[in-house]
Amino acid sequence: MLTGPPDPREDAQLLAAITDGDRAAFAELYRRHLPWLLVRLGRRCSSPEIVDEVVQDTFVAVWRSAGRWDRRGEVAAWIWGIGIRRLVDALRRSRPPVDELTRFAGVENSAEEHVLLAVQYGDLGAALTSLSPELRAVVQATVLDGLTTREAARLLGIPPGTVKTRMMRARALLRERLA
Repeated sequence: MLTGPPDPREDAQLLAAITDGDRAAFAELYRRHLPWLLVRLGRRCSSPEIVDEVVQDTFVAVWRSAGRWDRRGEVAAWIWGIGIRRLVDALRRSRPPVDELTRFAGVENSAEEHVLLAVQYGDLGAALTSLSPELRAVVQATVLDGLTTREAARLLGIPPGTVKTRMMRARALLRERLA
C-alpha cells in the first residue's frame, strides 16, 4: 500500500515520467486508476481471477508502452482501452467449465462476457471496426461502457455536444453497415 501524500502531477505528466522509468510515477498512476478499473472490469466478467489477471496485464502494458500514448483524450480512457482489450483476449482464451459439477451448480459466464465476445466476433464487431477511431471511442464509452454523455465527454476529453454528434454519425453508419 502506498503511503504519503498523493503526487500532485497530472496523469499525463505521470505517464511522461513513466516513459523515463519513474517507478514512483507508476505507483501513483496505479493508485489512482486501480479502483475504478477493478470495478469496471468486474462488471464485465464474473471471474475475479480473470479480472485480477487482466488488471495486472493492463498495468504491465501501461509501464511498457507509456511512450505510445498519443496525448489525445484522457489517460484514463487510454488505460481503459488497454484493459478492455486485455479482458476480451482473456475471455477468448478462457473456456467456460462444462463439467457436471459446474452444470449442477448453475455457474455461468456473465451476460456481459457473452456480449463482449459476440461484439468482437460478430457482424457488429466488423461494423464497429470499420468506424473511425473517434466514432468507435464514443460508441465504446456510451454503449459498451454505459457512460452518460457528460461522463464520456470527460473521459474522451471532448465537449458533450461532440459526443452527441459523433454518436449520431456512428449510429447512422452502423445502421447502414448492418442493414
